[in-house]
Amino acid sequence: MTNTFKVTIHMVSSLDGFIAKKDNSVSWFETSDNYEKGVAEQDAEQFLKTIDCYVMGSRTYEHALELSKSYGWVYGDVPTIVLSRRKLRIDRQNIETYSGDLNKLVNERLKPNYKNVWLVGGAKLTKDFIRLNLANEIRQSILPIMLGDGTPFFDQIGQEHALHLKNVTAYKSGMVELCYEIKK
Repeated sequence: MTNTFKVTIHMVSSLDGFIAKKDNSVSWFETSDNYEKGVAEQDAEQFLKTIDCYVMGSRTYEHALELSKSYGWVYGDVPTIVLSRRKLRIDRQNIETYSGDLNKLVNERLKPNYKNVWLVGGAKLTKDFIRLNLANEIRQSILPIMLGDGTPFFDQIGQEHALHLKNVTAYKSGMVELCYEIKK
C-alpha cells in the first residue's frame, strides 16, 4: 500500500441529510438504537491516530469550541487549520487560521506536510472542496434519526459527481458509515 496524500470529507448526518439542527444542538448524536447484525464501534483512538491534519470552517470551529466546554476538544493535538476571513480566538498551539485560495492550501500547505487530511465541516466548505476537485473521498456517518429541518450536508453542489463505493459499515448503534471515493 502506498502512502499517498488524501483529503477525506467526513460528516455525521441524519438519514434525511441534515448535519445540524437549527439550534446547533448535538443531543441527536446520542442514539438509543440497537442493530443486532452491526459491528462494534471500532477503536476510535487507534483510528484517529491515522489522521494527521484537520481542516474546518470557522463556524464548525466555533461550534467545536463551545462543545469542548462540555466534552473536551475532540481533535486533540492534531494540527488543525480553520478557514476564516474573520479574526478568531485561537488558544491552542496546534490550530492555525487560513484565509486564501483553497487550491494553494491543498497543494502548497497540506500535500507537502500531511498524508491523511480530514475536512470535518461545514457544508459550504465541503461544497467548495467538491466543486474544486480537492477531496478524494467522502465518509458519511448516518445516524438512525430524521431531523426534518436544519443544515443540509449537501446543498446545491451545482454539478454531478460520480462516486465509487469503497466501504459500508453498519454498527451496533444503528449508525451506518458510507465511504465513497470521488472519481476524478
